[in-house]
Amino acid sequence: MKRKNKKFQKRNTNSLSKLSLFQKNDGKFSKRCPLSIKNAPIIDYKNISLLKKYTSENGKIISSKITSVSFKKQKKLNQEIKRAKILGLI
Repeated sequence: MKRKNKKFQKRNTNSLSKLSLFQKNDGKFSKRCPLSIKNAPIIDYKNISLLKKYTSENGKIISSKITSVSFKKQKKLNQEIKRAKILGLI
């Protein structure tokens, strides 16, 4: 039996072939901030329906990695959710 010469074989250059759970994906996945688009709802402690979307069932604030909210809007969301909790609206 002859062995195939591995030096001259073509390698799989497809980015999906080398994708693993523990490797970073070459293609960046970025989602736009839903609160920075045109006609976005205003973040306010009185807007309870919006604030409930960004809290879990236990009342914890969901991270921006999951919701894809920008850093500035996430800080504002945190502040308004905490304010609504103190006032007893949530």
